[in-house]
Amino acid sequence: MAKPDLDVIIIGAGLSGIGVARYLKVECPEKSFAVLETKPRMGGTWDQFRYPGIRSDSDMHTMGYAFKPWRDAKAIADGPAILSYVKETARDYGIDAHIRFGHRVIRADYSTATSMWTLTVEHGGETRRITARFLLSCAGYYRHEEAYAPDFPGLSDYRGQVVHPQFWPEGLDYAGKRIAIIGSGATAVTLTPTLAKRAAHVWQIQRTPTYVVNRPARDRVGNLLKAVFPGRLGYWFTRWKVIWEGRLRRRRFVRDIKGMKDLLIGNVGKELAADVPDWETHFTPPYWPGQQRICVVPDGDMFHALRQGKASMVTGEIETFTETGLRMADGTEIEADIVITATGLVLETLGGAAYAVDGQAVSPGKLLVYKGFMYSNLPNLIYVTGYTNASWTLKVDLVAEFAMRLLKHMDATGATQVVPRAGSEDFSKIATAIKFTSGYFLRVRDRLPKHGTAFPWVHEQEYFWDRKTLKRGRVDDGTLSFSTGEAVVFPPEQLDPDATELAAE
Repeated sequence: MAKPDLDVIIIGAGLSGIGVARYLKVECPEKSFAVLETKPRMGGTWDQFRYPGIRSDSDMHTMGYAFKPWRDAKAIADGPAILSYVKETARDYGIDAHIRFGHRVIRADYSTATSMWTLTVEHGGETRRITARFLLSCAGYYRHEEAYAPDFPGLSDYRGQVVHPQFWPEGLDYAGKRIAIIGSGATAVTLTPTLAKRAAHVWQIQRTPTYVVNRPARDRVGNLLKAVFPGRLGYWFTRWKVIWEGRLRRRRFVRDIKGMKDLLIGNVGKELAADVPDWETHFTPPYWPGQQRICVVPDGDMFHALRQGKASMVTGEIETFTETGLRMADGTEIEADIVITATGLVLETLGGAAYAVDGQAVSPGKLLVYKGFMYSNLPNLIYVTGYTNASWTLKVDLVAEFAMRLLKHMDATGATQVVPRAGSEDFSKIATAIKFTSGYFLRVRDRLPKHGTAFPWVHEQEYFWDRKTLKRGRVDDGTLSFSTGEAVVFPPEQLDPDATELAAE
Protein backbone atom coordinates (compact mmCIF):
# COMPACT_ATOMS: atom_id res chain seq x y z
CA MET A 1 0.00 0.00 0.00
CA ALA A 2 1.27 3.49 -0.88
CA LYS A 3 2.76 5.50 1.97
CA PRO A 4 1.27 8.96 2.57
CA ASP A 5 3.33 12.10 3.01
CA LEU A 6 2.11 12.33 6.60
CA ASP A 7 0.28 10.08 9.02
CA VAL A 8 -2.02 12.88 10.21
CA ILE A 9 -2.92 16.35 9.03
CA ILE A 10 -4.51 18.81 11.44
CA ILE A 11 -6.41 21.62 9.72
CA GLY A 12 -6.37 24.85 11.70
CA ALA A 13 -3.95 26.33 14.25
CA GLY A 14 -6.44 27.91 16.62
CA LEU A 15 -7.32 26.95 20.18
CA SER A 16 -8.64 23.56 19.03
CA GLY A 17 -5.88 22.75 16.54
CA ILE A 18 -3.02 23.51 18.92
CA GLY A 19 -4.68 21.46 21.66
CA VAL A 20 -5.25 18.47 19.38
CA ALA A 21 -1.67 18.71 18.11
CA ARG A 22 -0.42 18.50 21.68
CA TYR A 23 -2.42 15.31 22.29
CA LEU A 24 -1.07 13.81 19.06
CA LYS A 25 2.54 14.66 19.88
CA VAL A 26 2.34 13.34 23.44
CA GLU A 27 0.04 10.32 22.98
CA CYS A 28 1.18 9.19 19.52
CA PRO A 29 4.78 10.45 19.21
CA GLU A 30 5.51 8.05 16.36
CA LYS A 31 2.97 9.75 14.08
CA SER A 32 4.22 12.25 11.54
CA PHE A 33 1.95 15.27 11.27
CA ALA A 34 1.54 18.84 10.12
CA VAL A 35 -0.84 21.61 11.10
CA LEU A 36 -2.13 23.49 8.05
CA GLU A 37 -3.15 27.07 8.82
CA THR A 38 -4.65 29.43 6.24
CA LYS A 39 -3.43 32.60 7.92
CA PRO A 40 0.19 33.65 8.53
CA ARG A 41 -0.37 33.43 12.29
CA MET A 42 -1.75 30.95 14.81
CA GLY A 43 -4.62 31.68 17.17
CA GLY A 44 -7.77 31.22 15.12
CA THR A 45 -10.62 33.25 16.61
CA TRP A 46 -8.26 34.91 19.10
CA ASP A 47 -6.12 36.20 16.27
CA GLN A 48 -9.03 37.09 13.97
CA PHE A 49 -11.06 39.23 16.38
CA ARG A 50 -9.21 42.32 17.60
CA TYR A 51 -11.94 44.73 18.57
CA PRO A 52 -11.67 46.66 21.85
CA GLY A 53 -12.54 44.54 24.87
CA ILE A 54 -12.45 41.18 23.03
CA ARG A 55 -12.73 38.49 25.70
CA SER A 56 -13.96 35.00 26.40
CA ASP A 57 -17.62 34.41 27.17
CA SER A 58 -16.69 31.26 29.10
CA ASP A 59 -14.65 30.52 32.19
CA MET A 60 -11.02 29.92 31.20
CA HIS A 61 -10.65 27.17 33.78
CA THR A 62 -12.84 25.07 31.47
CA MET A 63 -12.08 26.81 28.18
CA GLY A 64 -8.40 26.25 28.86
CA TYR A 65 -6.89 22.87 28.07
CA ALA A 66 -7.21 20.02 30.55
CA PHE A 67 -3.43 19.50 30.35
CA LYS A 68 -2.31 23.13 30.77
CA PRO A 69 -3.41 25.14 33.81
CA TRP A 70 -4.85 28.60 33.32
CA ARG A 71 -2.80 30.68 35.75
CA ASP A 72 -4.21 34.16 35.21
CA ALA A 73 -6.34 35.56 38.04
CA LYS A 74 -9.11 36.50 35.60
CA ALA A 75 -11.38 33.61 34.65
CA ILE A 76 -13.20 35.73 32.05
CA ALA A 77 -10.06 36.60 30.11
CA ASP A 78 -9.28 39.12 27.41
CA GLY A 79 -8.40 38.07 23.87
CA PRO A 80 -4.67 38.89 24.01
CA ALA A 81 -4.27 36.75 27.16
CA ILE A 82 -5.99 33.80 25.48
CA LEU A 83 -3.87 34.22 22.35
CA SER A 84 -0.73 34.21 24.50
CA TYR A 85 -1.96 31.01 26.17
CA VAL A 86 -2.38 29.32 22.77
CA LYS A 87 1.05 30.46 21.57
CA GLU A 88 2.67 29.38 24.83
CA THR A 89 1.14 25.92 24.46
CA ALA A 90 2.49 25.61 20.92
CA ARG A 91 5.92 26.70 22.08
CA ASP A 92 6.00 24.49 25.21
CA TYR A 93 5.19 21.33 23.25
CA GLY A 94 7.16 22.12 20.10
CA ILE A 95 4.02 22.31 17.99
CA ASP A 96 5.00 25.54 16.26
CA ALA A 97 7.63 23.62 14.27
CA HIS A 98 4.83 21.52 12.72
CA ILE A 99 2.66 24.46 11.60
CA ARG A 100 2.60 25.35 7.91
CA PHE A 101 1.26 28.88 7.70
CA GLY A 102 -0.44 30.27 4.61
CA HIS A 103 -1.76 26.83 3.60
CA ARG A 104 -5.44 26.90 2.60
CA VAL A 105 -7.14 23.54 2.05
CA ILE A 106 -9.53 23.95 -0.87
CA ARG A 107 -10.34 20.32 -1.54
CA ALA A 108 -9.96 16.90 0.11
CA ASP A 109 -10.27 13.62 -1.82
CA TYR A 110 -10.28 10.23 -0.10
CA SER A 111 -9.40 6.99 -1.85
CA THR A 112 -10.52 3.69 -0.33
CA ALA A 113 -8.01 1.92 -2.59
CA THR A 114 -5.10 3.57 -0.77
CA SER A 115 -6.82 4.55 2.50
CA MET A 116 -5.47 8.06 2.04
CA TRP A 117 -6.63 11.63 1.82
CA THR A 118 -5.20 13.86 -0.89
CA LEU A 119 -5.48 17.51 0.03
CA THR A 120 -5.34 20.23 -2.58
CA VAL A 121 -3.72 23.19 -0.88
CA GLU A 122 -3.11 26.77 -1.95
CA HIS A 123 0.17 28.28 -0.75
CA GLY A 124 2.05 31.31 -1.99
CA GLY A 125 -0.07 31.62 -5.10
CA GLU A 126 0.54 28.00 -6.09
CA THR A 127 -1.44 24.79 -5.71
CA ARG A 128 0.08 21.62 -4.33
CA ARG A 129 -1.11 18.25 -3.06
CA ILE A 130 -0.38 16.61 0.28
CA THR A 131 -1.42 13.09 1.27
CA ALA A 132 -2.26 11.80 4.74
CA ARG A 133 -3.82 8.73 6.30
CA PHE A 134 -6.03 10.66 8.72
CA LEU A 135 -7.52 14.16 8.96
CA LEU A 136 -8.31 16.05 12.14
CA SER A 137 -10.27 19.12 11.07
CA CYS A 138 -10.01 21.95 13.59
CA ALA A 139 -11.10 24.62 11.13
CA GLY A 140 -13.88 25.91 13.36
CA TYR A 141 -17.45 26.65 12.40
CA TYR A 142 -17.40 30.03 10.68
CA ARG A 143 -15.79 31.73 7.68
CA HIS A 144 -12.90 33.91 8.80
CA GLU A 145 -12.66 35.96 5.61
CA GLU A 146 -16.35 36.85 5.46
CA ALA A 147 -18.79 38.23 8.03
CA TYR A 148 -22.56 38.31 7.83
CA ALA A 149 -23.70 41.69 6.55
CA PRO A 150 -27.47 42.25 6.24
CA ASP A 151 -28.68 44.31 3.30
CA PHE A 152 -29.67 47.38 5.28
CA PRO A 153 -31.86 49.88 3.39
CA GLY A 154 -30.15 53.19 2.77
CA LEU A 155 -26.68 51.99 3.76
CA SER A 156 -25.10 53.66 0.73
CA ASP A 157 -26.52 57.01 1.89
CA TYR A 158 -24.72 56.90 5.23
CA ARG A 159 -21.75 59.29 5.38
CA GLY A 160 -20.16 57.91 8.53
CA GLN A 161 -17.89 54.91 9.03
CA VAL A 162 -19.22 51.34 9.05
CA VAL A 163 -17.17 48.70 10.87
CA HIS A 164 -17.67 44.96 11.36
CA PRO A 165 -16.01 43.59 14.53
CA GLN A 166 -14.58 40.64 12.60
CA PHE A 167 -12.41 43.09 10.64
CA TRP A 168 -11.69 45.82 13.16
CA PRO A 169 -9.51 48.59 11.65
CA GLU A 170 -6.20 49.00 13.44
CA GLY A 171 -5.98 52.35 15.18
CA LEU A 172 -9.67 53.24 14.83
CA ASP A 173 -10.18 56.46 16.83
CA TYR A 174 -13.60 56.40 18.45
CA ALA A 175 -12.92 58.79 21.32
CA GLY A 176 -15.64 61.40 21.59
CA LYS A 177 -17.64 59.81 18.76
CA ARG A 178 -21.30 58.85 18.68
CA ILE A 179 -21.44 55.10 18.10
CA ALA A 180 -24.31 52.80 17.12
CA ILE A 181 -23.75 49.07 17.60
CA ILE A 182 -26.17 46.80 15.74
CA GLY A 183 -26.47 43.42 17.42
CA SER A 184 -27.49 41.62 20.59
CA GLY A 185 -24.95 38.81 20.95
CA ALA A 186 -21.73 38.45 22.91
CA THR A 187 -19.79 40.79 20.62
CA ALA A 188 -22.27 43.65 21.04
CA VAL A 189 -22.51 43.04 24.79
CA THR A 190 -18.71 43.22 24.97
CA LEU A 191 -18.31 46.29 22.77
CA THR A 192 -21.00 48.45 24.37
CA PRO A 193 -19.37 48.98 27.79
CA THR A 194 -15.85 49.03 26.37
CA LEU A 195 -16.50 51.75 23.80
CA ALA A 196 -18.69 53.70 26.23
CA LYS A 197 -15.60 54.50 28.31
CA ARG A 198 -14.25 56.84 25.60
CA ALA A 199 -17.13 57.49 23.19
CA ALA A 200 -19.50 60.45 23.43
CA HIS A 201 -22.35 57.94 23.60
CA VAL A 202 -23.07 54.35 22.54
CA TRP A 203 -26.42 53.01 21.35
CA GLN A 204 -26.81 49.25 21.21
CA ILE A 205 -29.52 48.54 18.64
CA GLN A 206 -31.12 45.12 18.76
CA ARG A 207 -34.06 43.57 17.00
CA THR A 208 -34.60 41.02 19.78
CA PRO A 209 -33.39 41.05 23.41
CA THR A 210 -30.86 38.54 24.69
CA TYR A 211 -30.51 36.90 28.10
CA VAL A 212 -27.57 38.37 29.99
CA VAL A 213 -26.05 37.44 33.32
CA ASN A 214 -23.71 39.36 35.62
CA ARG A 215 -20.68 37.26 36.45
CA PRO A 216 -17.45 38.11 38.28
CA ALA A 217 -14.44 38.23 35.96
CA ARG A 218 -12.39 36.63 38.74
CA ASP A 219 -13.34 33.32 40.33
CA ARG A 220 -12.55 34.05 43.97
CA VAL A 221 -13.05 30.47 45.13
CA GLY A 222 -11.06 29.18 42.18
CA ASN A 223 -8.20 31.59 42.85
CA LEU A 224 -8.22 30.52 46.51
CA LEU A 225 -8.03 26.86 45.47
CA LYS A 226 -5.11 27.63 43.16
CA ALA A 227 -3.35 29.50 45.98
CA VAL A 228 -3.83 26.66 48.48
CA PHE A 229 -3.04 23.93 45.96
CA PRO A 230 -0.44 25.39 43.59
CA GLY A 231 0.24 23.95 40.16
CA ARG A 232 -1.94 21.41 38.41
CA LEU A 233 -3.84 20.28 41.51
CA GLY A 234 -5.36 23.71 42.16
CA TYR A 235 -6.31 24.03 38.51
CA TRP A 236 -7.86 20.54 38.58
CA PHE A 237 -10.00 21.40 41.65
CA THR A 238 -11.08 24.72 40.11
CA ARG A 239 -11.86 23.15 36.76
CA TRP A 240 -14.08 20.50 38.31
CA LYS A 241 -15.78 23.09 40.50
CA VAL A 242 -16.76 25.04 37.37
CA ILE A 243 -17.82 21.88 35.51
CA TRP A 244 -20.15 20.86 38.33
CA GLU A 245 -21.55 24.37 38.67
CA GLY A 246 -22.41 24.27 34.97
CA ARG A 247 -24.03 20.86 35.26
CA LEU A 248 -26.20 21.89 38.20
CA ARG A 249 -27.19 25.08 36.40
CA ARG A 250 -28.25 23.17 33.26
CA ARG A 251 -30.23 20.69 35.36
CA ARG A 252 -32.07 23.58 36.92
CA PHE A 253 -32.88 24.92 33.45
CA VAL A 254 -34.38 21.54 32.54
CA ARG A 255 -36.41 21.22 35.76
CA ASP A 256 -37.70 24.80 35.97
CA ILE A 257 -37.20 26.68 32.72
CA LYS A 258 -39.81 29.33 33.59
CA GLY A 259 -38.28 29.90 36.99
CA MET A 260 -34.85 30.33 35.43
CA LYS A 261 -36.23 32.77 32.88
CA ASP A 262 -37.81 34.82 35.67
CA LEU A 263 -34.56 34.68 37.66
CA LEU A 264 -32.41 35.87 34.74
CA ILE A 265 -34.74 38.75 33.90
CA GLY A 266 -35.27 39.61 37.56
CA ASN A 267 -31.54 39.87 38.20
CA VAL A 268 -31.24 42.38 35.35
CA GLY A 269 -34.05 44.36 36.97
CA LYS A 270 -32.08 44.54 40.21
CA GLU A 271 -29.21 46.09 38.25
CA LEU A 272 -31.17 48.56 36.13
CA ALA A 273 -34.70 49.22 37.41
CA ALA A 274 -33.75 52.34 39.38
CA ASP A 275 -31.92 54.05 36.50
CA VAL A 276 -33.28 52.56 33.25
CA PRO A 277 -37.11 52.76 33.39
CA ASP A 278 -37.70 50.77 30.18
CA TRP A 279 -35.20 48.02 31.00
CA GLU A 280 -37.78 45.23 30.57
CA THR A 281 -38.28 46.15 26.91
CA HIS A 282 -34.59 45.55 26.25
CA PHE A 283 -33.91 42.52 28.44
CA THR A 284 -36.99 40.28 28.09
CA PRO A 285 -36.30 37.82 25.26
CA PRO A 286 -39.27 36.21 23.45
CA TYR A 287 -37.67 32.75 23.66
CA TRP A 288 -36.64 30.37 26.45
CA PRO A 289 -33.15 30.36 27.99
CA GLY A 290 -30.92 27.86 26.20
CA GLN A 291 -32.37 28.43 22.74
CA GLN A 292 -29.64 31.01 22.25
CA ARG A 293 -26.43 31.42 24.18
CA ILE A 294 -26.68 33.51 27.34
CA CYS A 295 -24.33 36.50 27.25
CA VAL A 296 -21.98 37.14 30.15
CA VAL A 297 -21.65 40.65 31.58
CA PRO A 298 -18.37 40.44 33.54
CA ASP A 299 -18.41 42.49 36.73
CA GLY A 300 -21.63 44.12 35.50
CA ASP A 301 -19.71 46.38 33.08
CA MET A 302 -22.61 46.79 30.65
CA PHE A 303 -25.06 47.57 33.45
CA HIS A 304 -22.68 50.21 34.77
CA ALA A 305 -22.48 51.91 31.36
CA LEU A 306 -26.28 51.96 31.12
CA ARG A 307 -26.74 53.31 34.66
CA GLN A 308 -24.21 56.07 34.04
CA GLY A 309 -25.98 57.16 30.87
CA LYS A 310 -22.90 56.47 28.73
CA ALA A 311 -24.81 53.84 26.77
CA SER A 312 -28.44 53.25 25.78
CA MET A 313 -30.42 50.29 24.51
CA VAL A 314 -32.69 50.54 21.46
CA THR A 315 -34.96 47.58 20.65
CA GLY A 316 -36.86 47.32 17.39
CA GLU A 317 -36.57 47.14 13.62
CA ILE A 318 -34.22 49.38 11.66
CA GLU A 319 -36.20 51.13 8.93
CA THR A 320 -33.25 52.63 7.09
CA PHE A 321 -29.84 54.18 7.31
CA THR A 322 -29.77 57.94 6.84
CA GLU A 323 -26.95 60.30 5.91
CA THR A 324 -26.17 60.84 9.58
CA GLY A 325 -27.17 57.56 11.22
CA LEU A 326 -30.22 55.32 11.41
CA ARG A 327 -33.98 55.62 11.64
CA MET A 328 -35.96 52.98 13.51
CA ALA A 329 -39.35 51.67 12.39
CA ASP A 330 -41.02 53.63 15.20
CA GLY A 331 -39.50 56.86 13.88
CA THR A 332 -36.66 57.16 16.39
CA GLU A 333 -33.62 58.85 14.82
CA ILE A 334 -30.13 57.87 15.96
CA GLU A 335 -27.24 60.03 14.81
CA ALA A 336 -23.94 58.20 14.77
CA ASP A 337 -20.42 58.94 13.55
CA ILE A 338 -19.59 55.21 13.53
CA VAL A 339 -21.93 52.25 13.01
CA ILE A 340 -20.65 48.85 14.13
CA THR A 341 -22.46 45.89 12.58
CA ALA A 342 -22.10 43.11 15.16
CA THR A 343 -24.55 41.12 13.06
CA GLY A 344 -23.05 37.67 13.24
CA LEU A 345 -20.97 35.07 11.49
CA VAL A 346 -21.14 33.14 8.24
CA LEU A 347 -21.13 29.50 9.32
CA GLU A 348 -19.42 26.76 7.34
CA THR A 349 -18.48 23.13 7.86
CA LEU A 350 -15.02 21.60 7.43
CA GLY A 351 -13.42 24.93 6.66
CA GLY A 352 -15.42 25.40 3.48
CA ALA A 353 -13.34 22.90 1.50
CA ALA A 354 -14.90 20.49 -1.00
CA TYR A 355 -14.85 16.85 0.14
CA ALA A 356 -15.12 13.69 -1.97
CA VAL A 357 -14.75 9.95 -1.43
CA ASP A 358 -13.74 7.84 -4.45
CA GLY A 359 -14.89 10.66 -6.70
CA GLN A 360 -18.25 11.03 -4.95
CA ALA A 361 -18.67 14.66 -3.88
CA VAL A 362 -20.07 14.72 -0.36
CA SER A 363 -22.52 17.23 1.11
CA PRO A 364 -21.89 17.44 4.90
CA GLY A 365 -25.37 18.87 5.42
CA LYS A 366 -26.85 15.54 4.31
CA LEU A 367 -24.78 13.37 6.65
CA LEU A 368 -25.37 12.24 10.23
CA VAL A 369 -23.05 13.27 13.04
CA TYR A 370 -21.48 10.38 14.97
CA LYS A 371 -21.07 11.29 18.68
CA GLY A 372 -20.77 14.92 17.67
CA PHE A 373 -17.44 14.72 15.79
CA MET A 374 -17.45 12.20 12.89
CA TYR A 375 -19.68 12.04 9.82
CA SER A 376 -21.55 9.02 8.53
CA ASN A 377 -19.73 7.22 5.70
CA LEU A 378 -16.86 9.73 5.69
CA PRO A 379 -13.64 7.74 6.35
CA ASN A 380 -10.60 8.65 8.43
CA LEU A 381 -11.83 12.08 9.45
CA ILE A 382 -12.67 13.68 12.77
CA TYR A 383 -14.27 17.13 12.82
CA VAL A 384 -13.16 18.60 16.13
CA THR A 385 -15.85 20.85 17.57
CA GLY A 386 -16.75 22.06 21.02
CA TYR A 387 -19.86 22.73 23.05
CA THR A 388 -22.37 25.48 22.38
CA ASN A 389 -23.90 25.27 25.87
CA ALA A 390 -20.62 25.12 27.81
CA SER A 391 -16.96 25.93 27.29
CA TRP A 392 -15.87 24.97 23.77
CA THR A 393 -12.65 23.27 24.81
CA LEU A 394 -14.28 20.83 27.23
CA LYS A 395 -15.49 18.86 24.21
CA VAL A 396 -12.30 19.45 22.21
CA ASP A 397 -10.25 17.74 24.92
CA LEU A 398 -12.57 14.73 24.93
CA VAL A 399 -12.60 14.43 21.14
CA ALA A 400 -8.81 14.67 21.04
CA GLU A 401 -8.45 11.91 23.62
CA PHE A 402 -10.84 9.69 21.67
CA ALA A 403 -8.94 10.41 18.45
CA MET A 404 -5.74 9.17 20.06
CA ARG A 405 -7.49 6.00 21.27
CA LEU A 406 -8.86 5.50 17.76
CA LEU A 407 -5.45 5.86 16.08
CA LYS A 408 -3.88 3.43 18.56
CA HIS A 409 -6.69 0.93 17.99
CA MET A 410 -6.17 1.09 14.24
CA ASP A 411 -2.43 0.51 14.64
CA ALA A 412 -3.02 -2.42 16.99
CA THR A 413 -5.52 -4.12 14.65
CA GLY A 414 -3.82 -3.27 11.36
CA ALA A 415 -6.80 -1.27 10.13
CA THR A 416 -6.07 1.58 7.72
CA GLN A 417 -9.62 2.88 7.44
CA VAL A 418 -12.45 3.67 9.84
CA VAL A 419 -15.96 4.72 8.82
CA PRO A 420 -19.05 5.47 10.93
CA ARG A 421 -21.70 3.36 9.20
CA ALA A 422 -25.27 4.66 9.22
CA GLY A 423 -28.14 2.53 7.97
CA SER A 424 -31.34 3.67 6.32
CA GLU A 425 -33.16 3.42 9.66
CA ASP A 426 -30.72 5.92 11.15
CA PHE A 427 -31.68 8.44 8.47
CA SER A 428 -35.42 7.88 8.89
CA LYS A 429 -35.72 10.63 11.51
CA ILE A 430 -33.16 13.38 11.43
CA ALA A 431 -32.90 16.95 12.64
CA THR A 432 -30.35 19.74 12.61
CA ALA A 433 -27.47 18.81 14.90
CA ILE A 434 -27.48 22.19 16.65
CA LYS A 435 -30.80 23.28 18.11
CA PHE A 436 -30.08 26.96 18.60
CA THR A 437 -32.41 29.62 17.23
CA SER A 438 -29.68 32.22 16.72
CA GLY A 439 -29.81 33.88 13.31
CA TYR A 440 -26.37 32.70 12.24
CA PHE A 441 -27.50 29.07 12.74
CA LEU A 442 -30.90 29.46 11.13
CA ARG A 443 -29.41 31.04 7.99
CA VAL A 444 -27.51 27.82 7.18
CA ARG A 445 -29.75 25.21 8.81
CA ASP A 446 -30.09 23.18 5.63
CA ARG A 447 -26.31 22.97 5.19
CA LEU A 448 -25.57 21.80 8.73
CA PRO A 449 -24.98 18.10 9.44
CA LYS A 450 -27.85 16.25 11.07
CA HIS A 451 -28.35 14.05 14.09
CA GLY A 452 -30.62 11.09 14.59
CA THR A 453 -32.90 9.95 17.36
CA ALA A 454 -30.73 7.27 18.96
CA PHE A 455 -27.15 6.84 20.15
CA PRO A 456 -24.55 7.27 18.65
CA TRP A 457 -26.21 9.70 16.22
CA VAL A 458 -27.70 11.95 18.91
CA HIS A 459 -25.79 15.16 19.62
CA GLU A 460 -26.19 15.33 23.39
CA GLN A 461 -24.13 18.46 24.24
CA GLU A 462 -23.58 16.92 27.68
CA TYR A 463 -20.07 16.78 29.13
CA PHE A 464 -20.58 13.92 31.61
CA TRP A 465 -22.20 11.72 28.97
CA ASP A 466 -19.43 12.48 26.48
CA ARG A 467 -16.79 11.87 29.11
CA LYS A 468 -18.24 8.43 29.78
CA THR A 469 -18.55 7.41 26.13
CA LEU A 470 -15.37 9.02 24.74
CA LYS A 471 -12.91 8.36 27.56
CA ARG A 472 -14.15 4.94 28.69
CA GLY A 473 -16.48 3.65 25.98
CA ARG A 474 -15.36 1.03 23.46
CA VAL A 475 -13.66 2.33 20.33
CA ASP A 476 -14.89 -0.64 18.32
CA ASP A 477 -18.53 -0.03 19.20
CA GLY A 478 -20.24 -1.76 16.28
CA THR A 479 -20.98 1.48 14.46
CA LEU A 480 -17.41 2.26 13.48
CA SER A 481 -16.35 -0.04 10.65
CA PHE A 482 -12.63 -0.86 10.54
CA SER A 483 -10.98 -2.24 7.40
CA THR A 484 -7.98 -1.98 5.10
CA GLY A 485 -9.88 -0.03 2.48
CA GLU A 486 -13.48 -1.17 2.20
CA ALA A 487 -15.40 0.74 -0.48
CA VAL A 488 -17.79 3.46 0.65
CA VAL A 489 -20.99 3.99 -1.31
CA PHE A 490 -23.08 7.05 -0.54
CA PRO A 491 -26.82 7.05 -1.23
CA PRO A 492 -27.57 9.62 -3.96
CA GLU A 493 -29.38 11.91 -1.51
CA GLN A 494 -26.17 12.30 0.54
CA LEU A 495 -24.06 13.50 -2.40
CA ASP A 496 -23.50 17.06 -3.50
CA PRO A 497 -24.68 17.37 -7.12
CA ASP A 498 -23.18 20.86 -7.41
CA ALA A 499 -19.70 19.49 -6.76
CA THR A 500 -19.81 16.42 -9.01
CA GLU A 501 -17.58 17.91 -11.68
CA LEU A 502 -15.07 19.09 -9.10
CA ALA A 503 -14.81 15.65 -7.55
CA ALA A 504 -14.37 13.98 -10.93
CA GLU A 505 -11.45 16.17 -12.07
